[in-house]
Amino acid sequence: MALSNYQTDSKSHSSSNTIDQPSQVVVVMVPYPAQSHLNQLLHLSRLILSHSNNNIPIHYVGTATHNRQATLRVQGWDLNSISSTIYFHDFKVPHFASPPPKPNTGETKFPDHAVPCIEASSHLREPLAELVISLSSVAKRVIVIHDFLMGSVVQDGKKIPNVESYTFLSNCSFPFFTFWENMGKPPLENNSNIPEVPSLEGCFNTQFLDFITEQSEFIEFSEGYIYNTARAIEGPYMEFMESLIGSKKKQWALGPFHPLTIKNSNSKGRHFTMEWLDRQEPKSVIYVSFGSTTTFTEEQIEEIAKGLEQSKQKFIWVLRDADKCDIFDETEVRKHDLENGFEKRTEGVGLVVRDWAPQLEILDHPSTGGFMSHCGWNSLFESMSMGVPIAAWPIHSDQPRNTVLITEELKVGLAVRDWAKRDDLVTASVIANAVRRLMETKEGDEMREKAMSLKEAIHRSMDEGGVSHEEMKSFIAHITR
Repeated sequence: MALSNYQTDSKSHSSSNTIDQPSQVVVVMVPYPAQSHLNQLLHLSRLILSHSNNNIPIHYVGTATHNRQATLRVQGWDLNSISSTIYFHDFKVPHFASPPPKPNTGETKFPDHAVPCIEASSHLREPLAELVISLSSVAKRVIVIHDFLMGSVVQDGKKIPNVESYTFLSNCSFPFFTFWENMGKPPLENNSNIPEVPSLEGCFNTQFLDFITEQSEFIEFSEGYIYNTARAIEGPYMEFMESLIGSKKKQWALGPFHPLTIKNSNSKGRHFTMEWLDRQEPKSVIYVSFGSTTTFTEEQIEEIAKGLEQSKQKFIWVLRDADKCDIFDETEVRKHDLENGFEKRTEGVGLVVRDWAPQLEILDHPSTGGFMSHCGWNSLFESMSMGVPIAAWPIHSDQPRNTVLITEELKVGLAVRDWAKRDDLVTASVIANAVRRLMETKEGDEMREKAMSLKEAIHRSMDEGGVSHEEMKSFIAHITR
């Protein structure tokens, strides 16, 4: 995909080019510069455009590097379809470090190498303010949808009368039991509905926790919260959040943001994994991927290889380190050469992918019957919307709490290992057992049935009259009132 078709500098678009009439509402998307955040707000841009008949121009802002990352990795739809109504603003920031990722070891498995992105994102405040001021002078209303982690960057919007800010929370509502905990666990009408969830110990490093605390100070300027979830699967938890927050802030569950009907957006044709999946039996393949923020030790990688082989199940394994801050910086990229002829022995049974994989297409393929995942919310929501159950292997951040939602509340997955043993090596026998349980037992079949039921509920929610469809209509009506 030629990036030049989409990238623009904010100053290259005059107001008359982006706003047809003074009464128009425009949206400014402000993602945090990490894949799972960039991806979600780009998907939301498409969704807002489709629900507003392309009548709401979208301005998507970030560094040139991260805008390029977002557009090159878009999955499930064709960016050309909205290229006339979405404007990418490549704001210049000082050079930021892009160190190679280190294996997830130590007290937390949080990706310390990604911290320079925090510094890079902070420099977006001034150019963003200039853009918002420019748009506010000609638009009826400027709607700023910003990642929770970008609260400080968008703070200047509160000074402008016709600018409204909405906070995007990049995970589901379930992990936000933290809010209740931080409030001292005040009595609720029915505390028996509050599940036991892991503490945040081991989930974040100190620097990132401090950053989260800093950003939370700006949440008071927000008009409301947007979640990438669906009441069809998280209705009780959304109601719980609304009972905590009350009428002070509006809340919308607008997900799923990603498309449910997947289109190949690769101009070079189908990915080679699709051709391999075409040759497999229905529901026979487990997809193994740990997202864009996980880097395993070589020892753990070898255990995964042995476990997959011992399971005797078909698999696609995405074997790659975590993203750098600049994914286009190819210096010091670690190569994973599996020992003892693993790939030759498993030829025809398994497929190892060492680059970015089309996850939505893989999960949507009828041959995919399970997903071993780090339990990032993007991956889990995509998997449920495709009817694929999960072998949960959380690493950091919201992932341990997401695992509780998947395994204990929705019951569409099983835990690979206990989070309390997160510092231990996960052995081949544990991995093989988890794969077999998911792929060839009655227990796994029941999870597949539940996952298919969730898929149907999610799809219905997006149909005309469905709860997610109506919630999006409500949001569009609110911002265009």
